[in-house]
Amino acid sequence: MRKIGLFLTLLVALSVGPAFGKSKEGERLAEAAKAFGEIMAAPDKGIPGDLLSKADCVVIIPGMKKGGFIVGGRYGKGLVSCRNKAKTDWGAPAMLEMGGGSVGLQIGASAIDVVMLVMERGGMDSLLKDKFTLGGDASVAGGPVGRATTAETDAAMKAKILSYSRSRGVFAGLELKGATLNQDGNANKALYGREIDAPDILAGKVTTPAAAKPVVDILMKYSPKGK
Repeated sequence: MRKIGLFLTLLVALSVGPAFGKSKEGERLAEAAKAFGEIMAAPDKGIPGDLLSKADCVVIIPGMKKGGFIVGGRYGKGLVSCRNKAKTDWGAPAMLEMGGGSVGLQIGASAIDVVMLVMERGGMDSLLKDKFTLGGDASVAGGPVGRATTAETDAAMKAKILSYSRSRGVFAGLELKGATLNQDGNANKALYGREIDAPDILAGKVTTPAAAKPVVDILMKYSPKGK
């Protein structure tokens, strides 16, 4: 009788396991959509609309954790979504991991939301080929916030990636150098039901899963068409 009980417990655990994995990825996607929506809800304090319209891809890392004292390494998981070739829609997201590096101006914060605008699609494709170091393999700059002046916008546009952070309700450009980005293969497999590389996801070779719809919807809300 005891053996039967153990067998049933194991059977339930095996059946629940896959669903739990998918739920975990869905939670990450939901958190990313919520963070981006909250950031963009305040036009005077969010990402300038003209910059967002020029971005080919957007990286969102919700709740990135601090791993060191005061200023130190961080680690987080998030996603990236890119526009289609016609720049009329946002595609299915690929899951990412981010780690290392120092992020100034975040003293005392236990977790931050990180958003990056990738201004050139080619830069995103290179980024996903292997582990990619921000500030080393591609120029990164803290992006202007709100209704930035033309001078600020022009200066920021020299960088391939514009980075932002939000912690304790404060949203600002983020100097993010030395951190690494790489694709989260296990998360992509859990989300899409098979092993698939991030470049293939961003190339439009998969349909957007239901769990990722909130992310695509919020990106479409604030930037329905690219320039």
